[in-house]
Amino acid sequence: MVPTKRAAAQPGQIGGTHHWHCYSAAYRQLSHHIGMRRRRSATVADGMKVLGVVLDCRLAFDKHVMAVTRSCNFHAQAIRHIRHLLSTDLAQTLACSLILTRLDYCNSVLYGAPVSSIQKLQRVQNNTARIVLQAPRRSHATPLMRQLHWLPVQHRIDYKVSVLTYMTLNTSVPQYLSQRINRRVNARTLRSSATPLLIQPFARTDFTKRSFRCAAPSVWNSPPASVIGSDSLSVFKSRIS
Repeated sequence: MVPTKRAAAQPGQIGGTHHWHCYSAAYRQLSHHIGMRRRRSATVADGMKVLGVVLDCRLAFDKHVMAVTRSCNFHAQAIRHIRHLLSTDLAQTLACSLILTRLDYCNSVLYGAPVSSIQKLQRVQNNTARIVLQAPRRSHATPLMRQLHWLPVQHRIDYKVSVLTYMTLNTSVPQYLSQRINRRVNARTLRSSATPLLIQPFARTDFTKRSFRCAAPSVWNSPPASVIGSDSLSVFKSRIS
């Protein structure tokens, strides 16, 4: 039997098993090196955006407040440039649709947030009121917002929590919130027995007080009985505002 020579490698192919093993070993070594570099360079993000809300590791919402403030200031300056061309009603409509909607979006998560964060948002609202009414930059904002019938930022947050609590109590929806609050039941018949108050749970830390389980009773039990005993949501909104 005549020995035959090994077939030559075709152009574009790896010539022989030995070469294939060399390439395979080099590829595995390179992949391992790249994987190690990726693991070493991987870092934990400081914030994460969920449904338009920026969550940080401490749930202080500093980055979220900065993002809202930056966006609102941009639109406020745009309205300022064309304010002389608008009527007061049209300027107020633009401010409500472009700025106040951003201040109100998911603002219930800011309940119990640091005072510095609320003040940043309040300055944005004050500046917007001055632009709408063409008031001087250093004028007092409280009478301006009263003229525009605008609630301050902190009151808007409490208002949102109150409305959410009213809907949860009367519809039991969503269920995951309805399970977090309980009505107060008095052992004896008292004057306040007819008022639908909630049980205020004990909280050791300020961080715990920010949860819906603690925030809802705190906000709900504050208004008078004529407010929280409203027959409909529209009546409740008109009375609490």
